[in-house]
Amino acid sequence: MAPTPLLEGKITVITGGSRGIGLATARTFAAAGATVVLLGRSTDSLQAACESVREAAPAASVSGIGCDVSAPDSVRDAFQAIFRQHKRLHALVANAGVLDDALIGMVTPAQIRQTFDVNTFGVLYCAQAASRLIARSGGGAIINVSSIIGRNGNAGQAVYGGSKAAVIGITQSLAKELAPQAIRVNAIAPGFIDTDMARSIGPAKFQERLASIKMGRIGTPQDVANVALFLASDLSAYVTGQVIGVDGGMLI
Repeated sequence: MAPTPLLEGKITVITGGSRGIGLATARTFAAAGATVVLLGRSTDSLQAACESVREAAPAASVSGIGCDVSAPDSVRDAFQAIFRQHKRLHALVANAGVLDDALIGMVTPAQIRQTFDVNTFGVLYCAQAASRLIARSGGGAIINVSSIIGRNGNAGQAVYGGSKAAVIGITQSLAKELAPQAIRVNAIAPGFIDTDMARSIGPAKFQERLASIKMGRIGTPQDVANVALFLASDLSAYVTGQVIGVDGGMLI
């Protein structure tokens, strides 16, 4: 008898799901039997992502909803739409994020606001909305995507690192608050992952980061998606409040 897919019958939401880590997670969840709802700002990108997920998992149920996670009204409307369509929710992957590096002397107030609006406040808005639905469904998982920079810092990334460090504090606080409702809250801290964001830093910096990885290779979005699958499934039924690094040994 074939094993039951890990997320069969589960309703899952992934923010920033149209590319990179979010898209890899969507494909992985769909292949594991989940119903996948992608949230993102670009309708065209969401449509393309849904088609990509269906190509990888033809039997998958996948849809996209336009949502700006930095805007509380937009998040509210998106989760109201999820409730109308599905009536329940089992897992949220809060993956949407932005990176806008600058040395502290050059950082503008607009950069600070945008980075925290998306990376930090967006996590809070989505957790607030998702936790209500997950509690109604009898429990589940919230998975927040932080960063190795949020744990270890990096020159020129005070704003980004601060926004991602805040995600860790949010995760550990929510884990304590929501455990009585059978909601597990964990974070993933990716290292140097082969995404558009990583490729935007320039060849010299790219090689410098690559050289710091003890495993000798850049991570893939699939490496992160596999950990998200574990955290969304019953395999992690007794895991909450944890920050799991997916970094190939950058911090060893």
